Amino acid sequence: MAWRDAKASRTRLLLFMASIILGIAAVVSIQLFSQNLTDNIQRQSKSLMGADFIIDSDNVPNERVQAIIDSLQPDAKEVNFVSMIAFPKNRGTKLVSVHAIDGAFPFYGKMETQPSTASANYLDNDGALVDATLMLQYKIKPGDSIKVGELTLPISGTLKSMPGSNAISTSVAPIVVIPFQLVDQTELLQFGSRKEYQFFFNQPDADLEALENRVEPMLDKLDADLDTHTSTSRRLGRRYENVAVFLNLAAFIALLLGCVGIASSVNIYIKEKLQAIAVLKCMGASRKQSFLIFLIQIAGIGLIGGLIGSAIGVAILELLPYLLQEFLPFDVEISISAQPLLIGVLLGVFMSVLFALLPLLRTWYVSPLEVLRMSSSKPAASRKARYGVIGLILIFLFGFSFWLLREALFALSFIGGVIVTFAILAGIAIGTMSVIKKYFPRKASFTTRQSLLNLFRPNNQTVVLLVAIGLGTFLISTLYFTKDILLDKAELGQTEEKANLITLDVQPDQLEAVVATNADNQLPIIDNIPLVTMRMHSIKGKLVNSIRTDTTTQIRRWILNHEFRTTYRDHLIPSEELVAGNWIPKQENRNDIKISISDNLAEDAQIGVGDAVTFNVQGVLMKTTVGSIRKVDWANLQLNFSIVFPTGVMEDAPQFNVLTTYAATPEQSAGLQQDLVRDFPNVSIIDLRQVYTVVEDILDKVSWVINFMAFFSILTGIIVLIGSVSTSKYQRIKESVLLRTLGAKNKQILKITALEYLFLGILGSLVGILLALVSSFLLALIVFKEPFLPSGVPFLVFLPGISVLVLAIGLSNIRSVLNSSPLEVLRKAV
Repeated sequence: MAWRDAKASRTRLLLFMASIILGIAAVVSIQLFSQNLTDNIQRQSKSLMGADFIIDSDNVPNERVQAIIDSLQPDAKEVNFVSMIAFPKNRGTKLVSVHAIDGAFPFYGKMETQPSTASANYLDNDGALVDATLMLQYKIKPGDSIKVGELTLPISGTLKSMPGSNAISTSVAPIVVIPFQLVDQTELLQFGSRKEYQFFFNQPDADLEALENRVEPMLDKLDADLDTHTSTSRRLGRRYENVAVFLNLAAFIALLLGCVGIASSVNIYIKEKLQAIAVLKCMGASRKQSFLIFLIQIAGIGLIGGLIGSAIGVAILELLPYLLQEFLPFDVEISISAQPLLIGVLLGVFMSVLFALLPLLRTWYVSPLEVLRMSSSKPAASRKARYGVIGLILIFLFGFSFWLLREALFALSFIGGVIVTFAILAGIAIGTMSVIKKYFPRKASFTTRQSLLNLFRPNNQTVVLLVAIGLGTFLISTLYFTKDILLDKAELGQTEEKANLITLDVQPDQLEAVVATNADNQLPIIDNIPLVTMRMHSIKGKLVNSIRTDTTTQIRRWILNHEFRTTYRDHLIPSEELVAGNWIPKQENRNDIKISISDNLAEDAQIGVGDAVTFNVQGVLMKTTVGSIRKVDWANLQLNFSIVFPTGVMEDAPQFNVLTTYAATPEQSAGLQQDLVRDFPNVSIIDLRQVYTVVEDILDKVSWVINFMAFFSILTGIIVLIGSVSTSKYQRIKESVLLRTLGAKNKQILKITALEYLFLGILGSLVGILLALVSSFLLALIVFKEPFLPSGVPFLVFLPGISVLVLAIGLSNIRSVLNSSPLEVLRKAV
């Protein structure tokens, strides 16, 4: 019986099925990709690191660290640092990450170069390998020369990739590889230079767990660190697990939207079947039989939808590595496992049945007397049964969210957010219908009145259409507004008061000449900031080495190992706000130095105003007391500091300087960089406009990924819209015939339908954009703490575009309605 009825209603049932296919496809593809990513990280962990384990230090290893390294017998080493380079061929300059390598690194994976032999020959030829994008940007080719500090050497080849690098990191600082033995000739590693020494070990039989337990604590005490390929894979796994959770939630929203469409469409479908059910009961069918007929149909379309969705998910899986390649440090090898496919099929069946249960309950309470009744009243389901089904839906949503997020609070928050969003959209739809009923424009034209009446007619789809349209618009608009907030936060003001060029690592004996070079380029100095490097020696009287071994401490580990770059000044800057204590601008007494720390440092170090902190300043211990705490806007593209000393106490300490200036044009910036790199090879110059461009490029890539996932919700919304329109097709035919019987022309009926769907499209997209405005405003206010100036693009592009799309879908069904004769309706009614 279920099969016979399904064959007669196959078009509708196929549309029900289409509502969930894309959601299931998204869930299956993300689950498969997450599994593949985890497997690839574990399988390629050695290739990602290039070695079995690494020991690294921010300074030249001291005797004790070097003794540990030598006892383990390293197979290769490198020192890496950020510096300016120049291309003599065209005088181009660029901030790069220099990697000076000694030995046959990498031991796993490989450096991909062009020509392929360059990775093996550059050490013997005293040549350099230069990032491929950098070579292309400056029109450089192998055989040309590159100037690194005071050293000019030939370019042996183009570097396409190496272990540990990815497109995002190299876009910020492209990689240049040189032989280790040439580092001293560059004269770049001077006082204050940020550098990292790494020692690589090719020991496949090493007991990595024992090394982590025995050697790593020893190195921690000596300001060094040990990384194994297993610990790196765990860290990468956690990082990408968060990305997978986000993508899964986006897919889950698309699936929920499809299920809402099923519930709405099944509601109308069951309404039209009530008399047929009553006839079956007159013929002796039981409640259970009539209920199972339609339950089997819904379960069947859920099963088929799950199978098709899983198959599409496998196809989408092939796209995801390409989509996310900018964020991955390796190529993902794809394989198919059964678990995600099984999850997809079970989701299709379970969610279809679960969300269709509420309308299906009415089949249980249909009376045989419905055959004789002409009333349009529907049989009322048991209140307990309805509440039971709603409870099941909420339990399932929480359970599935908890499975994705692994945190009960996060799962509750997500479900709460989804329910609130759906409730707001549904509430606006219901409120709109109530307002139209109450303030119905009785003096409007006939077509306008009829189009508005259609919004609250029997079997209307206003609520589900507004939810589908509004949710898709909300997702896309929120993404667009949030991207604008992030870019505005990073954007540089084009005024001479705001520096956009930063010159780093200026030594004391170079300061006067560097200032003069700026003056020669007509770029006066805006800020001259002294920097003093130091480490924490003790916190509140307890030695840092003792804190490292304290397993109960709440102090964050980075505090204990970090080399702080501090400054001294007598004033706050615009990105700072005093939140506790008193600002001390100047101090002459060096016995009780009052420092100002950032709020995040205070939290991570578990210190407050009045607490004692002793610093090791280049071997000299300096006792200080926290005098004030500042709130620092770290996202502001200017020089901010965790620790600020008052003037009068640090002027004689070993230091170097950072200078800032404003270049109005890229040509001015390039001219200054060329002069500084030529005369002062050790200094580094950061052009903040280039940083902004990199940030914008990264956000564009992230936006593309999010847009791709939002696409599933939007396309699902479109399918729900098509399904809703088609499901109410017979109702439309009936209304059309009645209107034509009363004298309405096809043109008027067409206009009525067009106005109805245009109104739904405008209202749904407008509500989605307004909700996005509210959520983006809250994000800007609470999270980013920035003023929010919304873009007009969603209003000028999304609003008319989505409205026209809804109109086109609504009119696509009208041709058969206009061509239906009155006899068709009479036959249906008999």
